[in-house]
Amino acid sequence: MLLGAIEAGGTKFVCAIGNEEGLIEKRKQFDTTTPEETMKKVISFFKDKNIEALGVGSFGPIDLNEKSDTFGYITSTPKAGWKNYNILGELKKHFNIPIGFDTDVNGAALGEMNFGAAKGLKSCVYMTVGTGIGAGAVVEGKLLHGMLHPEMGHIILNRHKDDNFEGICPYHKSCFEGMASGPSIEKRWGKKGTELGENHKAWDIEAYYIAEALVNFVLILSPEKIILGGGVMKQKQLFPKIRSYLKDMLNQYVVHKNLQEDIEDYIVYPYLGDNAGICGALALAKNIL
Repeated sequence: MLLGAIEAGGTKFVCAIGNEEGLIEKRKQFDTTTPEETMKKVISFFKDKNIEALGVGSFGPIDLNEKSDTFGYITSTPKAGWKNYNILGELKKHFNIPIGFDTDVNGAALGEMNFGAAKGLKSCVYMTVGTGIGAGAVVEGKLLHGMLHPEMGHIILNRHKDDNFEGICPYHKSCFEGMASGPSIEKRWGKKGTELGENHKAWDIEAYYIAEALVNFVLILSPEKIILGGGVMKQKQLFPKIRSYLKDMLNQYVVHKNLQEDIEDYIVYPYLGDNAGICGALALAKNIL
């Protein structure tokens, strides 16, 4: 089965051809510029490839309500030129095949469920911590949508006792993304995270905020696996700190072996690595058939 996949990011688009096993046969990456320029490259990549279905994991916010007049649109994004853009409609003009459409993080969660760290489970949370923070969830085998779709990167957190940083989110200032995204690390410390030593106090504050968010996700969604991806999570020294803070914050209120003796296998880096997003789009294509 030949499937197409699009990881539509605010910085770059990745297009790929693969199969229902999550194996990528061909891929191409290009910068996200204007919708006209970017989509022309997307359409050219898939033209005459004879794919049976296409999956799209997109940056957002996006409209996933099939009854809505703006279903398939990228809606209130601050990305220049992309606000209220009908990305699904543009693809349907050129490809008369089933097209699965969801958030990039929901796609990545589904990819890890189908091909990666959460394979064989019924639920997981996939969170990316990088230029922004977003999370997707699979609950009882189904992607979580609701009124719109989860925006877990913008939850409000308690401030770390040693942190006076105001936050960078243009909407909420000190929300999760405003306090713990890659750009917030750079603005707080005056250096990119990759330039800070692994013992820098930045990572203790970062782990605190990530763990605090995960406490909320554990209490609300009770996922069977938590997968943390994105550029910031390549700082592997974060994982032990996050697990320790999570245990302390839960304070034995939720008792389960995943949160005690098996916590190193419960909060993990993506099995699919940097391919989580594009493999997630393959999973979206697979699921639409």
